Amino acid sequence: MLINDFSGTHQNPFKSFLMGGFECADHLNAFGNRVDLFHASGHDIYLEEDFDQLNGLGIQTVREGIRWSHVETQPYQYDWSVVEQIIHVSQLKNIQVIWDICHFGFPDDLTPLHPMFARRFSHLCRAFVTKYRSLVPNGPLIVTPINEVSFLSWLGGDVRGTSPYCVGQGWEVKYSLMKAYIEGIEMMKEVDPSMRILVTEPLISIVTSDPANILSLVEAEKKHIEQFQVHDILSGAMCPELRGKPEYLDIIGVNYYYNNQWINETHEFLPWGEEPAHPYYRTLHSLIESVFQRYRRPVIISETSHPKEDRAKWIESITKQCISIIKSKIPLFGCCIYPVVDRPDWDNLDEWHHSGLYDIFNTNSLERVPDIASIIAISKFKKHINAIQSITDNFYYRNSGLCVG
Repeated sequence: MLINDFSGTHQNPFKSFLMGGFECADHLNAFGNRVDLFHASGHDIYLEEDFDQLNGLGIQTVREGIRWSHVETQPYQYDWSVVEQIIHVSQLKNIQVIWDICHFGFPDDLTPLHPMFARRFSHLCRAFVTKYRSLVPNGPLIVTPINEVSFLSWLGGDVRGTSPYCVGQGWEVKYSLMKAYIEGIEMMKEVDPSMRILVTEPLISIVTSDPANILSLVEAEKKHIEQFQVHDILSGAMCPELRGKPEYLDIIGVNYYYNNQWINETHEFLPWGEEPAHPYYRTLHSLIESVFQRYRRPVIISETSHPKEDRAKWIESITKQCISIIKSKIPLFGCCIYPVVDRPDWDNLDEWHHSGLYDIFNTNSLERVPDIASIIAISKFKKHINAIQSITDNFYYRNSGLCVG
């Protein structure tokens, strides 16, 4: 579906182009154990220091989550103490927060297939916006109701990786999550009609190994296009009974990692760093251009990173793609390094990914150790983006209020 109404009225609400995300997953993992990566990464005890580090890098916009399972320990009863702490410290440190209401986790008594899931979620959304506006009455409020519905539907609905631990129920889980998503937006808009919605979904490319075979080509394209079901439901183009509206597809966030392109038949990941590039590999610019042409909405790269030794090289690659996208006059409003701080694996908490700008080697102190190569790459990223401000012939950036920092 094309929604051809992008204009200068789509104001850029972000404080900085470069953004950082902190892990906030609180779901039940593949073994049925509750994870809490906000706590496991030490972000709860290093909150002020983490924000100070980002300020030092020129990053003033961050992604955080409220952790539904911690906020709503009893139905319709909410503990906002940690959320209030994040709000207080972010205001103190001049950091803008993009809020995930549901990153991946739900309370113990709920799954997406529970008949009360949407009602509970929508009331949570309304309570959050009411709480937030009681503390911060002015300024933009940007919310991601549910992060990566497509991935969460697959993880819990098809491969038993989280609640509700199903196989072959991916569509049912997605439908239920989108029902909750839209009802949550409706409730939030009642409290604050000006609040913005950031839709964060994986950006992928699925291709066939045999493009000469029409059936293989069609099957791969079908799988590829499924990534847009969430956007189409949200905009009302699909499943209109769920009450989606075009304006709900506000800002499109794409979560893009090194393993987001693969061959349909073999599930083999396409290599991203080869020179010359793999013949089936698409540039990030190409993929984002397809999204913009499809929906005509501003875009941010809402998650991106690479584990271990190639992470600085990945940042350099993303930098080049962002510059190319901006120069092409696509309204790219930001890029979020996710996570900023190291995190353990969901299913093996003894394994740390080392994909952030700051590593954790001492799991007792959770001390942050900067990855120097990544920090240097981020500094260069910022300089390049600042230089783009001098481009005066970019219509969207002159008219959308973009201010990169």
